[in-house]
Amino acid sequence: MTESVTVSERAARRISEILKSEPPGTMLRVSVEGGGCSGFQYKFDMERAKAADDIVIARDGATVLIDPVSVNYMAGSEIDFVDDLIGASFKVHNPNATASCGCGTSFSI
Repeated sequence: MTESVTVSERAARRISEILKSEPPGTMLRVSVEGGGCSGFQYKFDMERAKAADDIVIARDGATVLIDPVSVNYMAGSEIDFVDDLIGASFKVHNPNATASCGCGTSFSI
Protein backbone atom coordinates (compact mmCIF):
# COMPACT_ATOMS: atom_id res chain seq x y z
CA MET A 1 0.00 0.00 0.00
CA THR A 2 1.47 3.33 -0.93
CA GLU A 3 -1.02 5.18 1.25
CA SER A 4 -1.46 3.46 4.57
CA VAL A 5 -4.14 3.88 7.19
CA THR A 6 -3.11 5.71 10.36
CA VAL A 7 -4.48 5.86 13.89
CA SER A 8 -4.54 9.21 15.69
CA GLU A 9 -3.11 9.59 19.18
CA ARG A 10 -6.64 10.11 20.61
CA ALA A 11 -7.95 6.97 18.90
CA ALA A 12 -4.95 4.90 20.06
CA ARG A 13 -5.49 6.06 23.64
CA ARG A 14 -9.21 5.15 23.53
CA ILE A 15 -8.60 1.78 21.83
CA SER A 16 -5.96 0.99 24.46
CA GLU A 17 -8.46 1.83 27.25
CA ILE A 18 -11.12 -0.41 25.68
CA LEU A 19 -8.69 -3.31 25.14
CA LYS A 20 -7.63 -3.24 28.84
CA SER A 21 -11.09 -4.55 29.78
CA GLU A 22 -10.91 -7.34 27.15
CA PRO A 23 -9.07 -10.67 27.38
CA PRO A 24 -5.30 -10.46 26.69
CA GLY A 25 -4.48 -10.51 22.98
CA THR A 26 -7.68 -8.76 21.91
CA MET A 27 -7.38 -6.34 18.98
CA LEU A 28 -9.75 -3.90 17.27
CA ARG A 29 -10.82 -4.92 13.77
CA VAL A 30 -11.96 -2.14 11.44
CA SER A 31 -13.65 -3.23 8.22
CA VAL A 32 -15.69 -1.81 5.39
CA GLU A 33 -18.90 -3.51 4.31
CA GLY A 34 -21.77 -2.75 1.99
CA GLY A 35 -24.73 -0.95 3.54
CA GLY A 36 -25.52 2.21 5.42
CA CYS A 37 -27.18 5.26 3.92
CA SER A 38 -24.31 6.06 1.53
CA GLY A 39 -23.35 2.61 0.19
CA PHE A 40 -20.50 1.50 2.48
CA GLN A 41 -20.14 1.54 6.23
CA TYR A 42 -17.37 1.05 8.76
CA LYS A 43 -17.60 -1.80 11.22
CA PHE A 44 -15.64 -2.01 14.50
CA ASP A 45 -15.23 -5.40 16.26
CA MET A 46 -13.10 -6.84 19.03
CA GLU A 47 -11.15 -9.84 17.82
CA ARG A 48 -8.45 -12.15 19.12
CA ALA A 49 -7.56 -13.89 15.85
CA LYS A 50 -5.41 -12.24 13.21
CA ALA A 51 -5.62 -13.43 9.61
CA ALA A 52 -2.35 -13.97 7.74
CA ASP A 53 -3.11 -11.15 5.28
CA ASP A 54 -4.38 -8.59 7.81
CA ILE A 55 -2.80 -5.15 7.91
CA VAL A 56 -1.69 -4.54 11.53
CA ILE A 57 -1.42 -1.02 12.92
CA ALA A 58 0.12 -0.75 16.40
CA ARG A 59 0.32 2.53 18.31
CA ASP A 60 0.58 3.32 22.02
CA GLY A 61 -0.68 -0.06 23.24
CA ALA A 62 -3.49 -0.25 20.66
CA THR A 63 -3.57 -2.86 17.91
CA VAL A 64 -5.87 -2.38 14.92
CA LEU A 65 -6.48 -5.02 12.25
CA ILE A 66 -7.77 -4.25 8.75
CA ASP A 67 -8.39 -6.85 6.05
CA PRO A 68 -6.85 -6.25 2.58
CA VAL A 69 -10.20 -5.58 0.86
CA SER A 70 -11.18 -2.93 3.43
CA VAL A 71 -7.73 -1.30 3.21
CA ASN A 72 -8.38 -0.62 -0.49
CA TYR A 73 -11.39 1.52 0.46
CA MET A 74 -9.53 3.15 3.36
CA ALA A 75 -6.14 4.01 1.78
CA GLY A 76 -4.83 7.27 3.20
CA SER A 77 -7.47 7.37 5.95
CA GLU A 78 -7.00 8.29 9.58
CA ILE A 79 -8.94 6.56 12.34
CA ASP A 80 -9.71 9.16 15.00
CA PHE A 81 -11.71 9.35 18.23
CA VAL A 82 -14.07 12.29 18.58
CA ASP A 83 -15.82 13.38 21.77
CA ASP A 84 -18.25 16.21 21.03
CA LEU A 85 -21.81 17.38 21.71
CA ILE A 86 -23.42 14.54 19.76
CA GLY A 87 -21.38 11.89 21.57
CA ALA A 88 -18.09 10.05 21.63
CA SER A 89 -17.21 7.78 18.71
CA PHE A 90 -14.51 6.57 16.38
CA LYS A 91 -14.44 8.51 13.12
CA VAL A 92 -12.63 7.59 9.93
CA HIS A 93 -11.32 10.58 7.96
CA ASN A 94 -11.32 9.01 4.49
CA PRO A 95 -9.95 11.05 1.55
CA ASN A 96 -11.52 8.55 -0.90
CA ALA A 97 -15.10 9.17 0.26
CA THR A 98 -17.06 11.36 -2.15
CA ALA A 99 -20.08 11.54 0.17
CA SER A 100 -20.92 10.52 3.71
CA CYS A 101 -23.98 10.44 5.91
CA GLY A 102 -24.65 12.68 8.89
CA CYS A 103 -23.68 10.04 11.43
CA GLY A 104 -20.25 9.60 9.82
CA THR A 105 -20.33 5.80 9.71
CA SER A 106 -21.46 5.47 6.09
CA PHE A 107 -19.76 6.71 2.93
CA SER A 108 -19.62 6.36 -0.86
CA ILE A 109 -16.71 6.32 -3.29
